[in-house]
Amino acid sequence: MFQDPTFWTLVAFVAFFALIFWLKVPGKVTAQLDERAARIKKELDEAEKLHQEAQHLFAEYQRRQRNAIKEAEEIIAAARAEASALVKQAEAETAATLERRRRQAEEKIAQAEKLALQEVRDTAVEVAIAAAGQVLAGNLQGAAAAAQIDRAIGDVKAKLH
Repeated sequence: MFQDPTFWTLVAFVAFFALIFWLKVPGKVTAQLDERAARIKKELDEAEKLHQEAQHLFAEYQRRQRNAIKEAEEIIAAARAEASALVKQAEAETAATLERRRRQAEEKIAQAEKLALQEVRDTAVEVAIAAAGQVLAGNLQGAAAAAQIDRAIGDVKAKLH
């Protein structure tokens, strides 16, 4: 039995396991494995927390982006409405200016017509006076004729003006 190598292998095997249990190696290995498992679980929990936080931030940024797009669309719509109002106002102002200039031109034309008519009347009066003076001068002679011509010319001027 002491010479059998199987016996000594068994004794060494039992001694080895006794030494392992006496030194509490399985407890230490288990403690290390539990510690490592706890550390891994902690890292996984932290990773999950970071993942959820990242998803929350991503959702928040998507919401902000949608709000920014909506706000930009509202700004564009307001700018278009304001531009349209400005165009309408400019068109109204242009129309008013054109109407005012048209009226001024018509007034100037009317004044020019009135002035031209007045000039024609004045010229006609002068021609009529000259013609009446010649007719009367031909019919009347002397000082009485001159006085009557002057009086007639004054009457014609008063009636024609």
